[in-house]
Amino acid sequence: MRHLKTTAAVVLALATTLLGAGTASAATDDVTWTVRTASNDLGDSRTSFSYDLKPGATLDDAMVVANRGNAPLTLKVYAADGFTTEAGQMDLVTKDAESIGVGAWVHAERASVLVEPGKTAELPFTVQIPENATPGDHAGGIITSLTQADSDETINVDRRLGIQIKLRVDGDLKPAVAIEDLSVGYQGTLNPAGKGSTEVSYTLRNTGNAILSGSAATSLKGPFGWFKVSAGQSGLPQQLLPGERWKVTGTIAGVVPSGRLSATTHLLPVITDAAGSTTSLPAISATTHAWALPWTLLLVIVALIALIVTAVVVSRRNRARRKAREDARVEEAVKEALQAQ
Repeated sequence: MRHLKTTAAVVLALATTLLGAGTASAATDDVTWTVRTASNDLGDSRTSFSYDLKPGATLDDAMVVANRGNAPLTLKVYAADGFTTEAGQMDLVTKDAESIGVGAWVHAERASVLVEPGKTAELPFTVQIPENATPGDHAGGIITSLTQADSDETINVDRRLGIQIKLRVDGDLKPAVAIEDLSVGYQGTLNPAGKGSTEVSYTLRNTGNAILSGSAATSLKGPFGWFKVSAGQSGLPQQLLPGERWKVTGTIAGVVPSGRLSATTHLLPVITDAAGSTTSLPAISATTHAWALPWTLLLVIVALIALIVTAVVVSRRNRARRKAREDARVEEAVKEALQAQ
């Protein structure tokens, strides 16, 4: 008998503004279902769940599951904390991982649900904020999960569909972000008169208690502010949760190798409120320095200097040899004249 090995979260879709009108769907050869927010006093056709609650508050809401397949569908239901993936998007931790925020505060009325073909089921859940909850933004989601064996029955695949939950706990909102470990490295070119490129890397760390996004750019300049060049950084996350770090790397082309470079990264943080409106925060910056030397040109100059020095030395040696030969000839002529007397 072969043992089955489980792989978690192979398929996950979150209903957010990126997916349209709050609906996420998953399909296999024999299973199709969708999830969406319920229409109630909290809103209609919501793209996700978003709450602004006080510590100790309780709120009831619901998610709707629709079975688009031809067979009954039994799904597990649970909540989980959110995190930012390497692709810069939000994901949810697996069921076996510990949740200490949204995943621990959201409680589904049922741990599983049976949905008949072509039918829908409403899944109520309760949000309970602890009295000692940390003020600020918290992210997570409520998930429906289906575990199935793959075709060769060697692994189990956990397919999850969920709806994102953004929760802001009332209190002092202190959005803050830091640029850490900024470094630049110049890469030259074989063309002695050409320009090179600079590799830029740094880490963004959300040091506050609000979910942030933003845009960033790095500028380079040589001595006295000469040869300035700048470029925006891509690959920033759609959102960075409180306490998270994000590594940013990029390349700036057209850099003149002018000696000691000054590199400054500027970040414009953006905060989004519960209604989806964005507000820009004061920009922050970080500066570092690096050397950008035209090594090919320096090698050419060194080679030219070496040739000149060699030519001078050879010329002096040749003059010394000629003088020595002339002196020897004169000395020999004087000797012959003396002997002739």
